[in-house]
Amino acid sequence: MAVAEREVTARSARRDADIAFFSRRVAADPIGAADRSRLAALYLQRARETANYEDYRRAERLARRSLYLRVARNENTYMVLTSTLLAQHRFVEAHAAARALDARSPGVPGHQALLAETALELGRYREARTLFDSLWPARRELAVAPRLARWEELTGRTDLARRLLDRALADAKSRRDLPPEQVAWFHLRAGDLALRSGRLPEAEFAFRQGLGVFPGDYRLLAGLARLEAARGRWRRVIEYGDSAVALVPDPATFGVVSDAYAALGDSSAAAEYARAMEIAVLGQPGQWHRAWSLYLLDHDRRVPEVLARVRDDIRSRQDVYGFDLLAWALHKAHRDHAAQRAMDHALALGTVDPQLRRHAATIAAALREAP
Repeated sequence: MAVAEREVTARSARRDADIAFFSRRVAADPIGAADRSRLAALYLQRARETANYEDYRRAERLARRSLYLRVARNENTYMVLTSTLLAQHRFVEAHAAARALDARSPGVPGHQALLAETALELGRYREARTLFDSLWPARRELAVAPRLARWEELTGRTDLARRLLDRALADAKSRRDLPPEQVAWFHLRAGDLALRSGRLPEAEFAFRQGLGVFPGDYRLLAGLARLEAARGRWRRVIEYGDSAVALVPDPATFGVVSDAYAALGDSSAAAEYARAMEIAVLGQPGQWHRAWSLYLLDHDRRVPEVLARVRDDIRSRQDVYGFDLLAWALHKAHRDHAAQRAMDHALALGTVDPQLRRHAATIAAALREAP
């Protein structure tokens, strides 16, 4: 672990030095598209490691300026721009940027996979299916495999998703050019899939292996908090959750820790973490955070407000989890017939997810018990 920590620290120092170097070059050259593209990519890398939203904004501004200065032979900047927009949950804009990239450089698997990812986020599943079907021959590429695995998981083929991720993880671990943060992300994806599939020991192994690659990764610590919540080990939830939010104030993790304190009977601490969750949500740009909406609904709080926000969200983002959230909000508003219709949309792809199945079962039971 000490060796990995030193490597991560050294890489971070080099990245920050590169940011300083290219910042000076950009300041000295008002029409340098290549330097702005390189600096945007560096800010994006740092933002992924630290979840610093100001870095995402910097990366977006630089990418847009680079593309304004030069569109030809600037495909990587389109990819950076799309990634920054995805991170900010600006999915419609991300989809437009990915479409522009694919139009300028058609037939590139990595570009098509990025476009397919934005289509998934928006719930444009017909478009996503067409793209992913065409990408099957490129399933071994690291830019394709995790996105294809997500599609397979959403459509109920979790075993295939697992095989795709396992292969991608093995390939990522063999790549010496990948930053530790990116390798850790592949461990995170494998762990998340295992956790959603109920394979808890496998999830724990993946999360811990990821921390061995990138110590202090808040996403992996948050994953361990969710894992211990699934096991009902509330003290460990608090330990891992506190470690995660000390690094990055992630709203969903605040919610997990709040529920852990509630399970232990500490209502004061539970309320404190719930307040911290709301502050974290309000401090983030972009759309209303779905984790906050789900937390409020699970605790029967502000249901009319959440329902209104969810309805607004579903107008542009008609994905599986958007319909699930709409169904849950309608159920909490005692409108179970409408909730069932929304839940039918949420389950239409055959997604195997404990949250969806739990919500569906609760809504079905409420309808059976209705007079």
